[in-house]
Amino acid sequence: MTADAGTTTDAAGTRIYRNDAARQWRCEPVAGIAGFHASMPGYAPTPLVELPGVAAELGVARVFVKDESSRMGLPAFKMLGVSYAIVRALGEHLSPGSAPLPLDELRERLAGGDVTLVAATDGNHGRAVAHMARLVGIRSLVFVPSTVTAEAQRAIAAEGAEVRELALPYDDVVAAAAEAAADPAMLHVQDTAWPGYHEVPQWIVDGYQTLCSEASGQLDAAGAERLDLVAVPVGVGSLAQAVVRHFRSEPGIAGDRPATVLSVEPELAPTLLDSLEAGSPRRVATGETIMLGLNCGTLSEIAWPLLRDGVDAAVTVSEDAAAQAVHDLARLGVDAGPCGAASLAGVRALRAAAEAGLTEALPPDAVVLLLSTEGRAANPLPERYR
Repeated sequence: MTADAGTTTDAAGTRIYRNDAARQWRCEPVAGIAGFHASMPGYAPTPLVELPGVAAELGVARVFVKDESSRMGLPAFKMLGVSYAIVRALGEHLSPGSAPLPLDELRERLAGGDVTLVAATDGNHGRAVAHMARLVGIRSLVFVPSTVTAEAQRAIAAEGAEVRELALPYDDVVAAAAEAAADPAMLHVQDTAWPGYHEVPQWIVDGYQTLCSEASGQLDAAGAERLDLVAVPVGVGSLAQAVVRHFRSEPGIAGDRPATVLSVEPELAPTLLDSLEAGSPRRVATGETIMLGLNCGTLSEIAWPLLRDGVDAAVTVSEDAAAQAVHDLARLGVDAGPCGAASLAGVRALRAAAEAGLTEALPPDAVVLLLSTEGRAANPLPERYR
């Protein structure tokens, strides 16, 4: 931890980490993604919805939510990264070093082969992998922890995947999938990186650039002259990695008043916050959170350097706060599951900390962007929270 970084805890037990040096940190933008998703079936930009009532609640000028409840036929953002990574990986499998192939050509060249996509998931990633496997006409094998609901498992299976449930924590399920992927007929598609496994996870992160670029263009179209804060839910950190890279590299975004990047995690899975406090990656034992897609105990290895240097603030949120945010967004016409609604819960936690004098307040003319990464169909609230 550097001298200008540290953590405070408010009266409710919410932890808030601040890194004041992050605002001046810059990185290189991603290249080569523009136009890729426009060639995919079902692609359309997801909505950016303004929430004036939430802006009034938070004491800022404008609040927008990027609604990822319907993305390319699935109820979450994951198809952006998975589609790009699988097209790249299958292209490399067929012709190493070649340019990405169109879906029709991939399907034709893979016909009659024995390639199987394999992945571990806590829900959305595995369904996206299975969906892409179906689009290109190959098999998929998806490992899930037993915490994944029967409904979510059925949705993955409905895409044509073989689903294997393991009574293990998520990180151990990831390891089991990696072991299965040692079979030469298996093509491993995982959204987290570890030593020796970087290429596919990086392609997944690259694919998320489309979400960030859409949001920036939509903010411009809405007359937002700048962005003061973007809140992103964090599991293994791949989406947050893409968000940091975008908002710390794009001309006109990282300007005289660059956006604060706020990461949001469950209190029961504070992997990034613990790592930021320690100054190095930490594996945590996670609990059973309703924010299933964020229930990860280990950060992606390629995400850590960007999150360490580029995240301005990190907060944890309670189960109750995430559930309340789901209901509040629903009343405003935004379909958000617990992971997506965590972004609103996180900004509320940051505001409460500012009111308690634990961190600086957002200025009254601030513009805030909430990334809602999934709809309720992807991760319904448990009965006790409905």
